[in-house]
Amino acid sequence: MTESFFDRLGEKLTRKMAQGISRRSMIARAGSAAVVTSSLPVLPVQRAQAAAAQTPQSAAVSDFDRRAQSTDPTKCDYWRHCAIDGVLCGCCGGGVHTCPPGTQPSPVSWIGTCRNPVDNRSYVIAYRDCCGRTLCNSSPDCHCNTEDRELPVYRPQANNDIIWCFGGSSAVYHCSTAALVGQAE
Repeated sequence: MTESFFDRLGEKLTRKMAQGISRRSMIARAGSAAVVTSSLPVLPVQRAQAAAAQTPQSAAVSDFDRRAQSTDPTKCDYWRHCAIDGVLCGCCGGGVHTCPPGTQPSPVSWIGTCRNPVDNRSYVIAYRDCCGRTLCNSSPDCHCNTEDRELPVYRPQANNDIIWCFGGSSAVYHCSTAALVGQAE
């Protein structure tokens, strides 16, 4: 069989490398390369990009923030409803943070960070579904699907597309609340 040019070249380079480099020095070079490549993300350029991406909440004003109001919690544009998806419990006999009679809050919730137009501060809001009765038959104005700052389903704690009634005594969805947790940092 005839050897190809690449076979001869590969053999020649391998023999030359084997004559000049020991196993220990090869392992040392591989370790050095691993350390160098793992430290690339901490270089100043990367940190500058990360700092630019983390703008303060007050500087990042969304479309919902621009039109949000603070007077009527039975409307979808109420400031606490920036990440709600469902029927507002305030339209169904409950309140902005309380379930209507005959329903119970789900044991889990999703969260959002909403800006209050009165004080221009951001607050963490816990959205909790009220479960145990069939869907509330309220006006169409009370059916909200606000996707402001919504995250994909692989981050379920901040996703509003999941019915959160699982884990409770009933998995039947009725409406959603928006309880104020505290001020966002």
